[in-house]
Amino acid sequence: MTKLRKLVPFLLAALLLTAGCSTADQSAADTSSQRTKVSMLQANNRITAKTISTRAKKMAADRAAIASLEKELGKKPAAAKASSSAKTPATTASKPQTAASTANNATPDLASLNYSGKQEITVNNNDPGFSASDLSTAKGAWESYAALDGLNRVQAANALLNHSLMPTSKRTALTWDPTGWHNKRTAHGWLYNRSHLIGFQLSGENNNPKNLMTGTQSLNSPLMLAHEMDIAYYLKQSNAHYVRYQVRPVFRGNELVARGVQMRAQSVGDNTVRFNVYIFNIEDGYTINYGDGTSVKW
Repeated sequence: MTKLRKLVPFLLAALLLTAGCSTADQSAADTSSQRTKVSMLQANNRITAKTISTRAKKMAADRAAIASLEKELGKKPAAAKASSSAKTPATTASKPQTAASTANNATPDLASLNYSGKQEITVNNNDPGFSASDLSTAKGAWESYAALDGLNRVQAANALLNHSLMPTSKRTALTWDPTGWHNKRTAHGWLYNRSHLIGFQLSGENNNPKNLMTGTQSLNSPLMLAHEMDIAYYLKQSNAHYVRYQVRPVFRGNELVARGVQMRAQSVGDNTVRFNVYIFNIEDGYTINYGDGTSVKW
């Protein structure tokens, strides 16, 4: 018994030593595991950083390419940017009738033409046909709007455009309802616009009943707008630039909505701006009753 008592301290010391070794081993194992995890996280961070850097470089390259394209497009006249898709909508808005493309070769009775798939056509081989006196700048810039007819319909608008006529203040809201104004919402906005014959940006004329017609969205923009942008671009290049301009809505009989609009323009002293076109007043997906302006979606 005495011997056992003497051995107790040695046994306790051995147990403590064993426990200490076990704790040290566990601590070392935990430290190694943490180091492995840290290494993995660092590796993942490096991969993520590399991916972000690569994407940032690609985004910078894309932005540079977009900026270059925008700069290039800014140099081109608007009608060139309007492309053939703007001039030839895919389908008819008032169901296709007889093709009437003879406008390329002569000056036809535009009111008798029926839309047959091409919304804008050239008239008289694109020759505006203004005389020398029409192009005279002796009296400076001017604009003239014909009186409304007996049915209150808008008639032709004429002008000798110059930078001096362009507006210096912002455009205000339109309140005049031209004949046939039965507007409705479409998937792309509105069926009709209060279309200026001579665009506001060219003359500053805004809520003038003699300068507004019921025009479809596609007639107003991009088609009419594209030609107006070409003229505006030319006028802004020099205060000495003039453009003789006429816009004429074309009605059939006593109908209240124009079947289309004829636009003629000629820059004075050069042919930078020169066109004679007829744009059908149609909208894809809608049959328009030109008699009163009502419409049916199809």
